[in-house]
Amino acid sequence: MALSFTEKQAIVSEVAEIAGSAHSAVIAEYNGLSAEDMTDLRAKARAGGVYLRVVKNTLARRAVEGTDFACLNDALVGPLLMAFSQEDPGSAARVIKDFSKENDKLVVKALSVGGQLLAASELERLAILPTKDQAISMLMSVMQAPITKLARTLNEVPGKLVRTVAAVRDSKQAA
Repeated sequence: MALSFTEKQAIVSEVAEIAGSAHSAVIAEYNGLSAEDMTDLRAKARAGGVYLRVVKNTLARRAVEGTDFACLNDALVGPLLMAFSQEDPGSAARVIKDFSKENDKLVVKALSVGGQLLAASELERLAILPTKDQAISMLMSVMQAPITKLARTLNEVPGKLVRTVAAVRDSKQAA
């Protein structure tokens, strides 16, 4: 079914708005996936904070024009879906990676982070990036480690004194 000009404009503006605020994008070929599989993928994407859309390649080129994802233009060939990470840079990669384990018909073609085009083989590296909450907790543990070590060291001096006095007491009681 052909789209009218206003529908095409709406799709381009919607995707351009999402691409303008997204952290990363993954392009994958979905050829051979059933409607049930696509519905499942869309549900997982919504749960993971990922905007997932099947867009005609010409419309996708216009939508990413002027954004950090303009580098993806050469990869827009064939039946593709676009996944944009809204919450953290690795969320789209995690959703696509997890889904492609179950369905080998979903093939990653390219991905982009911060205006850089990455090969499809970099999906694993992008997927293991920590979420925002994980990164904050890692930073806090690194910041807390020196203070914890100082507190343990300062606590060891009176502890050692108490153990020494207890050992002297025990040796006097034994004698």
